[in-house]
Amino acid sequence: MPPLRIRYQTIEIEDVDIHVRTLWDNQQYSDPDGIASRLGISSATWPLFGIVWASSEVLAHLMFDYKIEGLRILEVGCGIGLASLVLNHRLADITSTDYHPEAEAFLHENTRLNNGPDIPFIRTAWGDTNTSLGTFDLIIGSDLLYEKGHSAELSHFIDQHSKINCDVIIVDPGRGQSAGFSKKMTNFGYSISKTQICRDILKKEASGKIMHYHR
Repeated sequence: MPPLRIRYQTIEIEDVDIHVRTLWDNQQYSDPDGIASRLGISSATWPLFGIVWASSEVLAHLMFDYKIEGLRILEVGCGIGLASLVLNHRLADITSTDYHPEAEAFLHENTRLNNGPDIPFIRTAWGDTNTSLGTFDLIIGSDLLYEKGHSAELSHFIDQHSKINCDVIIVDPGRGQSAGFSKKMTNFGYSISKTQICRDILKKEASGKIMHYHR
């Protein structure tokens, strides 16, 4: 197995520089102890957590000036945690989760690179019923719906960790699973609004929608 290659880069979110350690590209793979394999993470999907995707940049920009006072916030499927890092820069009450066994180490390193306070992290699957996370006022995520079964799993996980009044923001690049997810969220009592991603957010092309759910 070749050595894992990483890169360091700076991402501009409005007028703030966020420094991140990421994987060099989406061809990286390192699972010497077989932990990811036992979790059902294949070599093809292993590197996806460690890349800066356009959807995660869109979410980070949205969180730059989102009203956060008094909110307990959860990022689901955080990957390298770009949106969490922006919120942490703003001293928000942010908790991050991901299923990948390497996500926590990357998040802690990226927090250190930005001289921020530690971000609470819990590794969990959406099917886990006892996560000790509690409930949140705002739940966010990006590019989460890329397999057929994700709609049911994610909507149930979100409902499990939502306060009675809760907002959910999901940036979806359009992989064909959002309609099913929205239907599940409606069943949990959420109203839905959708906004097309515009070029103004990233100053470059980015496809998909910003989906806002409120209950």
